[in-house]
Parts: sequence; structure tokens; C-alpha cells
Amino acid sequence: MDLDDYTIIKEGKAEILMHNKNKVFFNKAQVHNRDLSIAVLRTFISKRKEEHEARLSRRTKSVQKVSDKDASGSAVEEVSDKPAVDSEKSNGECEEKISHKDAVGSAAEEVSNEPAVDNEIFNGECEASEEITEDEPCNISEEPMKTTERKVRGELEPPRVLEALSASGLRALRYAREVEGIGKVVALDNDKASVEACRRNIKFNGSVAISKVESHLADARVYMLTHPKEFDMVDLDPYGSPSIFLDSAIQSVVDGGLLMCTATDMAVLCGGNGEVCYSKYGSYPLRGKYCHEMALRILLACIESHANRYKRYIVPVLSVRMDFYVRVFVRVYTSASAMKNTPLKLSYVYQCIGCDSFHLQPIGRTISKNSSVRYLPGFGPTVPQECSDCGKKFNMGGPIWSASIHDQEWVTSIVEGVKSMKDQYPAYDHISAVLTTISEELPDVPLFLSLHNLCATLKCTSPQAVIFRSAVINAGYRISGTHVNPLGLKSDAPMDVIWDIMRCWVKIHPVKAQAPDQPGSVILAKEPVLQANFARAVASLSKAQAKKVARFLPNPERHWGPKLRAGRQITRKHVSLLGPEAVNGHLNHENGGEPEAKRQKTEEMEASMSIS
Repeated sequence: MDLDDYTIIKEGKAEILMHNKNKVFFNKAQVHNRDLSIAVLRTFISKRKEEHEARLSRRTKSVQKVSDKDASGSAVEEVSDKPAVDSEKSNGECEEKISHKDAVGSAAEEVSNEPAVDNEIFNGECEASEEITEDEPCNISEEPMKTTERKVRGELEPPRVLEALSASGLRALRYAREVEGIGKVVALDNDKASVEACRRNIKFNGSVAISKVESHLADARVYMLTHPKEFDMVDLDPYGSPSIFLDSAIQSVVDGGLLMCTATDMAVLCGGNGEVCYSKYGSYPLRGKYCHEMALRILLACIESHANRYKRYIVPVLSVRMDFYVRVFVRVYTSASAMKNTPLKLSYVYQCIGCDSFHLQPIGRTISKNSSVRYLPGFGPTVPQECSDCGKKFNMGGPIWSASIHDQEWVTSIVEGVKSMKDQYPAYDHISAVLTTISEELPDVPLFLSLHNLCATLKCTSPQAVIFRSAVINAGYRISGTHVNPLGLKSDAPMDVIWDIMRCWVKIHPVKAQAPDQPGSVILAKEPVLQANFARAVASLSKAQAKKVARFLPNPERHWGPKLRAGRQITRKHVSLLGPEAVNGHLNHENGGEPEAKRQKTEEMEASMSIS
């Protein structure tokens, strides 16, 4: 191996050797993705340990309670039947042995009746299976306690991680070297060059990496299908759409495990090719200002659909739109009864083609009577044929995940963990800003409004965000920002209230007359029912805004985005994607220098790009 053909790249505690000819895929911009994943993994390991200890505590109390009852009952029986004990000793021994088994069995049955989320057993928990045999002497006071201790002595093994598409192996190496308490990390790839590079990088990172990381040449789909419920964490970060991996990934996660999934095909998910999105994800996207959040919700709905086929369901703990992709972190559970709630978490979206107002149509509903619950189709339609605000038609998209996309308790734990270990995150500033914004979002409000879009419809000047927030709060509703868009506003106020606030704003700041058939003219022709109060509200600024904490940071450098697939030759046409410096550096290294004419041509291309 000629080291002159390689570049050493260091990220976090891991170092990798990258070939200069783009043989194996690597994107520097994904440092945000990797840092965030490590932060979530650390929180998951902590939560997993807490849940395991709570489960053992419940089991101990349950088994001891049953054993105590059985022991006291047997003692009373022994006193009342004392003359007959000696003559029927063997029969008494048999009955006592059966009663011990019944005690343990009833305790296990009591534990199994706990809620579906709580009674999941992680991979690695072991239960003692020793039972009292016929040859053993009967001991009412001591033996049940010994059995109880063995029953609850399950030790939690270190979590196993699967990185399904490893490429250079940088992500797997960072997991192994930076996440405390992690077990085996399995890195897969179906490209020989990538597997060779991954194994080379494992050796390059020393004994810790060698002991924890293993690389395999395999099709990730086949590998995951042949290893069901074996991994506590499965990481999918493909080049493009993850849809072809979801079915097998769902099956390879243990109950209560974590599935991490990235989708970079944002043109498809955001409505550029709606028919392609429907074929891949089973949902039709809409091209609204909220399209990136809708992309997150389409991905979650798709994962839930795959999970339901195996009587499983998901619980999102964190869903993020960053840079040029979306990334979701969900926990996977198995429960046929809890799975029935899926239609309650999905909705179709109606979006007006005139004023961009949107309304959600839930797929299902429930009726509770006494202790029973009936699942029924949702009532509809939620909108008339024409928009009640501007009179235009509606486009319909979805279904999307309309339940919460974050677990606020998890988000708080992740933020605290990141701040306490800020030196260990190369992209600390960026992920801290994103997580801070997420922590202040309204968790139960799907999608969001764009204040600039509202003003563009009415052709009016835009109020300050603080003024608009205050008007919504003074009207009795909640409002917050969103991490997806710096201009986005989440609110539980209905659209007629939003338009009434804007009508009141236009009365104070008049606009020029428009054509009567324009959506803005139709909206302004109606008198507001609500009289908006634009006085400054106390909660009009979030805590981060009040403290002037940075929430939306610029890219660290130019050309911060997706890169070429591995194996593609870098040429002059990739200047717009990689930048002239990267292209010139690659070609200089490849050709041993660059002719003056080619250099001049590259500079001209860069100049023309900056003008356009």
C-alpha cells in the first residue's frame, strides 16, 4: 500500500485512510449526522439501562410477593394438617414442589401483563430457568427465595450496533471509540473496495476498534433478514432513499431497540416528483413551505407501515431536518394491540392552491365505551370542495405521520448530554443549535406556517415575527418556531384565526388594490371576526431567542452538501458540486500538474457561477 495515494482524515477520535481517487464514499458534511447519532446513542444506552433496572425491580417485587403468599399459605396448611404430615410426606413434598412452580409461573404471568412498552426484553437479558425437581428436598422458606434471585439476576449485555451501509467505516469506528458501554459494531457493505477500506481503517485505529468492529461483505437486506431481532441499534444512512432497506431493518431490531434512518432524496420527498415518492414511500408529497417537515413525516409513516406488517410499531424520539437530508430516530416495539393505534397517528393533508392554507384529515378515530375501545374510520371530509378563505380548490397529499415526531424528555436528555461533553463533538455548535430549537417546538402541532408566505398572498408588508406571535398568543393560542425553517411558525390556531389576524394587520398597514379574483383580494374582502391584539406578549420570544442563542447557523464552508457517488471520476463538470479547489487539487494530483489553459477555464467557470 502506497501511503502517497491516501489522505488521513480525522473526525472525533477516529482516523481513516481515504484513497485519493474517490474509490470509497466519504462526505465531510455528514459530520453533523454522525455527531447527532453519537449523542442519541449515548442517551439510548443510558435510558436502556434505566429501563432494565426498573424492569428488574418490578419483577423482584412481583415474585417476592407471590412467594411470600405461598410460603404463608403453606405454613398455615402445615399447622392444620400436622398429624397427617408424617404419613403422607411424599405426597406433601410433591404438592409443595408444584406450588413453588405455580408461584414462579404466576409471577411471570403477572409481569407479562405489564404495558406493551414496558415489558419488552432487550437482547442480552437472561432469565434463570432452574426449577425444583423431584429429587430435590422441599424447603419452603429458602428455596423460593433462591429461585427468585436467579429469576431476576438477568444482566444487561452491551448493545450490539449494525451499520448497514458502512463505506469507509468512519461512522462505525466513531461509535466504537467514542460511545461508552457499546458492544459489538457490525459494519456491512456490498462493495469489495469499501469492505477492504473499512478493514484497513479498523486496523489503523488500533486495539479498541479491532476488538469491537467487524466488517462484512454482504447485502444489507439479506443480512438483516437473516439476523432477526439481533441488534439493539440499526443505522441506515444510504446514498439516496432508504425505502428498500426498511422492511428488513425493522425485523433486525430487538424489542425496544433503536432504528436510525437517513433519507437524502429530498427532491422526491419534497414534491419534485410526487409519483416517485408515492412509489417509494407510499405517500404523496405537497409543495408547500412546510415540505421539509412533511418529508420527515412521510418517512416516519413509511417506517410505521413496514413495522405494522410484523405486529410492531414505532415511537419517534428525535426527527431532524439538517443540511440536505432528513434523519429520524425511532424505537421499535412489538404489540398487536398497540399497533391498532396506527390510524390515529396518520393523516391526509389538504392544501389550498390559492392561499396555501392547509388542513389535516385523520385516517382513524376511536370510541370508548366502558373498558372497551372501538376503532373506526375518521370523519370527513374536513374541508369543502372550495377553500372557505379564498375560494380555490384543494390539493390532497399524504398520508403523513401527524403525531409527535420528538420525545421531549429524550430531547432534553440529549441536549444536556451534548452540553456536558461539548469537547467531544466536532460539530457541537451546529447540533447544539438544532437541538435547542427542537426543544422549543410545539410537539403536538404538525407542519407550520410561513409568515412571509401569508404576506405574499395578501401583497402586504410583513409584521415582525414577535408582533405576529403576540397576536396569536393574545388570541388564546400557542405558537413556536420550528427547526426546519427559520421563518416557520407552528401554531394550534385554526387558519380562519390566522387570516383574521392578517386582516387586522392590513387595516393598520393598507395595501394597493388587487384584481378581485386574486386569493388575497377574496380574503381581504371579508371582515375579521376576531379583533387582533398586537400588544407585546410575554411569551412572544422563546428562551433561546430571549438569550440570543444562535439557532440557525450558516454552513461551515462553501460547497457544503452532497458529494459524488464512490467510483465516479471527478471531472471539470463537478466544479459546481465540489468547488474549483477540490477539482483542481484532484486533477493536479492525478496528472502531476495542470495546464494553464485548463486552469484558466476553471477560473472562468467559477466567475460565471458567482455572477449567476
